[in-house]
Amino acid sequence: MNRNAWIKLSLFILLFSSGLILMVVARKFERNTVLKGPQILVHVAGSEAFLNQKEIYDRLSRARLIFPTMKSAELKPKTIESTLNAMEEIKTSQVYKELGGNWIIEVWLRNPIARIFTANGQSFYLDSDGFVISKAEFHTARVLIISGNITEPLKGQSVPQIINNPSLKNNRKLDDFYRISNYVCKDSVLQPLIGQVYLEKTGDFVLVPIVGDQKIVFGSAESEEEVENKCTRLKVFYKEVMPFEGWEKYEEINVKYEGQIVGRKRDAAKPK
Repeated sequence: MNRNAWIKLSLFILLFSSGLILMVVARKFERNTVLKGPQILVHVAGSEAFLNQKEIYDRLSRARLIFPTMKSAELKPKTIESTLNAMEEIKTSQVYKELGGNWIIEVWLRNPIARIFTANGQSFYLDSDGFVISKAEFHTARVLIISGNITEPLKGQSVPQIINNPSLKNNRKLDDFYRISNYVCKDSVLQPLIGQVYLEKTGDFVLVPIVGDQKIVFGSAESEEEVENKCTRLKVFYKEVMPFEGWEKYEEINVKYEGQIVGRKRDAAKPK
């Protein structure tokens, strides 16, 4: 090998070694860098948020996953994600680090659509994916209320679980709660009109309007098609009958039976 080749090889080895040393030093420096406080981004699908940035920070701090003077090497993104995803209010999360000691926590919250009050005094939230949230430490969401003769256990249940387990389909009302509340909350006509769903001992659902004091006999809710059909008939009554007859004229609206809308007028001699 000639002299020029030796010089080129020596320079290459020197540069490579220097770069490798700098990388090791930089990596060691980076691992010992004290991290800044995380930037916490909370994504909310609806208008109601179960958690805010401070509450998320406090929970992670209590779990010792965030602490003052925490170094880059002590950051455990996957452990933080697992901890966040185990929280009932959170749908999913992502934790990642940027250069310069910056790191990000992104959280996507569950979207509550109904609050269920059981016969024994417990309350749960039902989200837009059919999952039950058994607690909300600091927040009360303004959503559709479901109450009445609800005796089945709801904690730990979810609509997807019921759908995928045939043995649960015949003895779980949660699936029915979800069908009604999911339709009502997404419908521009019914969402501002219906405030409560009541489950009677007979198994029939009764809708309670926000405006007026009519009793809306809904009946069962065993399929999405059934719920849609009944809600469509109810909207026809509200749009085509109520504006002409008046909101106080009817005592009961019944859409329980297929293809029918039965309105029972209030007895004029009877006090309201």
